[in-house]
Amino acid sequence: MRALRVLIPAAALIVACSEPGAGQAQPAFAQPNRVPPASAAAVKTSFAPVVKRAAPAVVNISARRIVRAQTDPFWELFGLGVPRARVANSLGSGTIVRPDGVIVTNNHVVEGGQEITVALADRREFPARILLADPRTDLAVLKIDVPAGERLPVLPIDDTGDTEVGDLVLAIGDPFGVGQTVTNGIVSAINRTADPSGDGGSAYIQTDAAINPGNSGGALVDMDGDLIGVNSFILSRSGTSSGVGFAIPAAVVRRVVETAVGGGRAVIRPWLGARTQSVTSEIARSLGLPLPQGALVADVWPNGAAARAGLRQGDVITEVDGRPVVDAASLNYAIATHRPGDTIHLTVRREAGRQETVSLRAEAPPATPARDQRTIEGQNPLNGATVVNLSPAVADELGLDPFGGPGVLISGLGRGFAASAGFRPGDIIRSVNGRRVETVSQLVAALEAPSRGWQVVFERGGQTITARF
Repeated sequence: MRALRVLIPAAALIVACSEPGAGQAQPAFAQPNRVPPASAAAVKTSFAPVVKRAAPAVVNISARRIVRAQTDPFWELFGLGVPRARVANSLGSGTIVRPDGVIVTNNHVVEGGQEITVALADRREFPARILLADPRTDLAVLKIDVPAGERLPVLPIDDTGDTEVGDLVLAIGDPFGVGQTVTNGIVSAINRTADPSGDGGSAYIQTDAAINPGNSGGALVDMDGDLIGVNSFILSRSGTSSGVGFAIPAAVVRRVVETAVGGGRAVIRPWLGARTQSVTSEIARSLGLPLPQGALVADVWPNGAAARAGLRQGDVITEVDGRPVVDAASLNYAIATHRPGDTIHLTVRREAGRQETVSLRAEAPPATPARDQRTIEGQNPLNGATVVNLSPAVADELGLDPFGGPGVLISGLGRGFAASAGFRPGDIIRSVNGRRVETVSQLVAALEAPSRGWQVVFERGGQTITARF
C-alpha cells in the first residue's frame, strides 16, 4: 500500500540554552553552532516564541469538487443508468510565502478541486485560485486576493541546505480538522528517497514530528523560524502518525514558487543528460572504491549536457557543488534543484582513481522529436488513444526512462476501441504489423495501411507485449 499522504504543518523551533550557572538573558533564537541542551532547565525551554512567529503564516485549505458515479455498474455495461453527483472534500494545510497572498501546499490537497477556500490563522476565509500545480513534486501554488495594502504574515524559505540530522523542528497544521495544532520532533534523515512511485529524483526530509491526516501541505520549520520543507506524507500501517513523516525540501519549494510567481505553467527541471545507477557494494569493490557511494554513469545522451561537459561511461560522480553524492537519487535531486542556465560543478572519479572536476551547464531535456500529440481515429485497435512522440522531455515529464529508445507513447485514453482492447496510458508502441514505429507520423501511416488484421508490439513496465487483433 502506498504511503498515506497527510497534511503536515511545521514551525521553527527555538531553543535557548545557556551554560550552567550563566545569568545572562537567553537569546531569542539558537545560534548557528548546534549544541545539545546543557541542563534540565534547558530541556524544558518553551517553543512558544517560534510558534508565535510561524503559526500565523500557516493556513487551512479545503477543496471541493463534484464527482459523478454510476448508480449501478451493471447498467453501465449497456450504456444505461443515470450518473449521480456527489460532493467530495479534501482538507489540508498551506504556508504563506509572500505577503500578497501566495501560498504553497501539496498538489494532492487541491487536485481536482473546483472550489478552493483558504482559512487564515485569524479565521478569515478567502477563495483561492491555482497559479501552478506540479504533480511530480506534489506541490501547488495558490493565490488569494487580500484587502489593498494588507501584508500577510509569511515564512521565509530557507533553501541553504544546511539542515542536519538531529535538528529540532516543529510541524503545524490542522489534523483531523480539530484546528491548528503544533507538534515537535527532530530531523530523522535528509535526502531520503521514500516515495515508492518516485522516479529517483525526489529526496525528502524525514522527521518524527507527529503528522496526521489534515497536515499535508503545512510547514516544517527550523530553529531560526524559517520554512525548510512542506510536509507531504507519512509511512504508516494505521493511517495515523508512526513517527515517520516526510517533507519536500525548501530548495524544491522555492523553484516551484518562483516558477508560479513568474507566470510559468510548468516547472522546467534541468536534466543531466546521462543515465546513472547507484554505486553498490559490488560495484565499489570492482572499481576499487573505499565506500559504496556515488552515482555510476551508465550511458550518456549524444550531444547532451553531460556529453558536452566531458562525462563518459564508467565515471563515478562523487560530489555536486562540493556536496557528497550518496546515490543516483541524490544526484538527480541535486541537479533538479538548479535552474536552467546554472553552472554545476561535478567531482568525478575516473579510471585508476583519478579525480577530476567538470563543469556542466544545466539545461532542460531536449524535446526531440517534437511532441506531435494526436488522438488516433479510424478503424484500428488504437482508436481513441492519445499518443505523443517519446523524447527526453516527455520521458522526464512523465518519469520514464529517456534511454528506452524511440517510440510512441500512449498518454491518454478516450472513447474508442483502444480502451476496451486493454491498452493503458504509459504503453509505448514499438511496431505495427512488423513496421517499426518511432514517431506519431509513422504510427498513423502504419495504421492507415490496408490490412486484414493487426499485430501491435508495445512495451509496458519494461516488458514487451505482442497483441493481435
